[in-house]
Amino acid sequence: DSEQEDRSNLKNKSSKRKKRDEETEEAETRKKENSERAEENQSTKDELSLAASEEEANPPPSSLMVLGDYDRKPVQKVQPFIPQWLAQPKLVQKRIKDNLVPIRDVPGIHPRLLKKLQMNGIESFFPVQAEVIPAILQSASNGYLMGQGGYRPKDICVSAPTGSGKTLSFVIPIVQVLLDRVVCQVRALVVLPTKELAQQVSKVFNIYTDGTGLKVVLITGQKSFAKEQEMLVQKKVTGYCSLADIIVATPGRLTDHISQTPGFSLTQLRFLIVDEADRMIDDMHQNCLNQIVKAAFQVENDSGSNMLFQRTKPGPVTAASSCYPQMPLQKLLFSATLTQDPEKLQQLDLFQPRLFTSVYSEKKTLGDGTETEQDTNKKYTLPEGLSQCYVPCDLNSKPLLLLHFMLTMKFTRVLCFTNSREASHRLFLLVQAFGRVAVAEFSSRLPPNERQRTMKEFEQGKIQLLISTDATARGIDVKGVNYVINYDAPQFIRTYIHRVGRTARAGKMGVAFSLVLRIQERRFLRMLKDAGIQDIKKHPVKGNSLKPLLQQYEEALCKLEKTVKVIETGKKI
Repeated sequence: DSEQEDRSNLKNKSSKRKKRDEETEEAETRKKENSERAEENQSTKDELSLAASEEEANPPPSSLMVLGDYDRKPVQKVQPFIPQWLAQPKLVQKRIKDNLVPIRDVPGIHPRLLKKLQMNGIESFFPVQAEVIPAILQSASNGYLMGQGGYRPKDICVSAPTGSGKTLSFVIPIVQVLLDRVVCQVRALVVLPTKELAQQVSKVFNIYTDGTGLKVVLITGQKSFAKEQEMLVQKKVTGYCSLADIIVATPGRLTDHISQTPGFSLTQLRFLIVDEADRMIDDMHQNCLNQIVKAAFQVENDSGSNMLFQRTKPGPVTAASSCYPQMPLQKLLFSATLTQDPEKLQQLDLFQPRLFTSVYSEKKTLGDGTETEQDTNKKYTLPEGLSQCYVPCDLNSKPLLLLHFMLTMKFTRVLCFTNSREASHRLFLLVQAFGRVAVAEFSSRLPPNERQRTMKEFEQGKIQLLISTDATARGIDVKGVNYVINYDAPQFIRTYIHRVGRTARAGKMGVAFSLVLRIQERRFLRMLKDAGIQDIKKHPVKGNSLKPLLQQYEEALCKLEKTVKVIETGKKI
């Protein structure tokens, strides 16, 4: 029995061991299966995520449209359309001194005028004059009654910096073309924006017409309307006859004569010269130019049998229009800042214009032979000998800075610009109250004779500081200006160009200072940068250098305050 029990125990033990072994085996296989399944799951997960990322990168084409969605497209900059004559002008040398042309080297100038030029001390022409004079003479090479070959001559535009000799560019050829005229009629009309500029141009015409029999008449409203009428026309038994060959005028007064002076006729007008053309367009004088053109092509009532010689406003060139050649009207436009705006130029109704300009970029060859373009974005040309500086300041220190320049820095022949007549007058009174500076003001509030006297004294050096409004900045040739000070920073680039162009004229040297409030500094520099003017230097003035002037300045302010009170009380009485 005991043996049987032992045997059964052994059997049970072995069966238990077997079971245990089987269980461990099963557990191991289960573990293996689980790990394999996990690996499979992981790989499928990886595959799925890879497929998903691929799908994201290359999404399947969808038939659904997402509203409000848009594709980012680079914005294309629209290139402005510039007419060919503007895009490809005749380039004129910028450097005046290096490119002077002896007067006898310019073809076609009448010996009589060459003699006059030499008598006035002119031995060489500036680059602009050497290019433009022959161009105008060529357009009238068959006489003024007809264009070359019977065709209408091209209009001429000239864009060149102030002081580059634009006035003589049209005076010489016009006087020469009209030398052979028989009957006195208005053949040339020069329109200018200001009285001073008109006087200046008229003076030049008088020099070169002296002894020729040509009559120059100035119409600016400085004489009475009746007196001007007497200078323009004369009534005879046969009708009215003209007393002027060349008229130099300001727009307002000219339009008055066109509409109100009996016998005043522009039907024989051959040359219409618009000086400071940009300002003429900007100041709404466009209507004046339209009136001139209308008057030039007006049919005269007393024409009768002279119908054959009446001219009509030119239209397209056809066989019929070519049968009756007529005296053309040629427009000559001059400006330091000629607009590039096609819309504005369209208003001028120019005929196949030619542009002469010294406003362009220059290519400079580097040592390695490559070319770089200098001042590519230059829209305006400043005189060659001009140095430019700006002084950052605050409002209270501006008068002191001006006095510092005059008394400490010993500036001479200074032309100082303000933005208004009132500011000009106030500053003049303040500097006068301070003393020690020979000062005068120049603005439209003064009568013309007083303005002329002031200008003369400034040119003679009796006045060292001339305080002015922008009326002088346009085209006036103030002789011998050493410094221009922009007491009020100009708001527009064209104003800046015309102001600083009063110095460094005709190849001479000059300096322009601009007093710029710190709040304006950023805008001022941006304005110059946009116009391609980058050679302006910062010229800070330390507060210590203004201290010696402070006490006398405060005394001058008190004095000025009393003066103003006296004036105000006088006005009240």
